[in-house]
Amino acid sequence: MFTTIEHFEEIWSQEMKFSQNVIDALTDESLDQAVADDHRTLGQMAWHIVTTIPVMATMLDLSLEGPDLNAPVPDSAADIGQAYKKVSETLLGTIKDGWDDTTMHQEDDLWGERWKRGKTLQILIAHEIHHRGQMTVLMRQAGLKVPNIYGPAKEAWDEYGAPPPEV
Repeated sequence: MFTTIEHFEEIWSQEMKFSQNVIDALTDESLDQAVADDHRTLGQMAWHIVTTIPVMATMLDLSLEGPDLNAPVPDSAADIGQAYKKVSETLLGTIKDGWDDTTMHQEDDLWGERWKRGKTLQILIAHEIHHRGQMTVLMRQAGLKVPNIYGPAKEAWDEYGAPPPEV
């Protein structure tokens, strides 16, 4: 759970960069990639990350302009990337401008439970990381290069002068 705005800013800024890199690596052609017919496509998953941010912000009494949870998935990967950039940066700015560290301890009713706002923000980040991981699998299936996140992706080991790990 986050207890300070500064700590949230540090982690959100890092994760926002990683998510932006993943989303920016998508192509229009890759958006329809799915692991199975009855699962989200790569485009739907990226768009779900985008639309979750304003929805969660509303649950924290923040006014954040962004696409509705049921807004149709854009046909353009660039449009998804721009929407992510806007809502993720706006969330950070809104929190920095409107909250102080005591706000992290305020509780809200989320799905019938009382969550401190610092916990909600932690879960928002975990949710994004979860779907970002799913996206990297679909990206490989779509033939895309997976960007480095917490270390080099398999495709990037040679940039570090090392052979990729053996499988």
